[in-house]
Amino acid sequence: MSENKRTVERYLDGFRKNDHAQILSCLTDDITWTVYGAFKLSGKQAYDEAIDGPGFIQPPTLDLVRMVEQDDVVMAELTGEARRTDGSVMRMSMAEVFVMRGGLIAERRAWVIELKENDHR
Repeated sequence: MSENKRTVERYLDGFRKNDHAQILSCLTDDITWTVYGAFKLSGKQAYDEAIDGPGFIQPPTLDLVRMVEQDDVVMAELTGEARRTDGSVMRMSMAEVFVMRGGLIAERRAWVIELKENDHR
């Protein structure tokens, strides 16, 4: 496994444990995080503040379906669940693009689709 894929695996493991220090150790200082349809932020402090999404109880369940790499880009397909503070569970399918620099994540782009009926709707 490449250094970039190991970094993404360590990053995902940090989210599974809600370990902010582990997550942040995988990022460049000028990290940019975009969740399409939701938000865009820059910098480690803003990233740290957004890890515990409002209305959710951490940590989420994240299952890696597949991960591919080309040059300095790692793409991951994930499924998961996140518990909400109201007791409900959000099931989701995610596509993640990680742009790497020096073995760290410099940019993360995410598409998160909530699944309300089954594994594709």
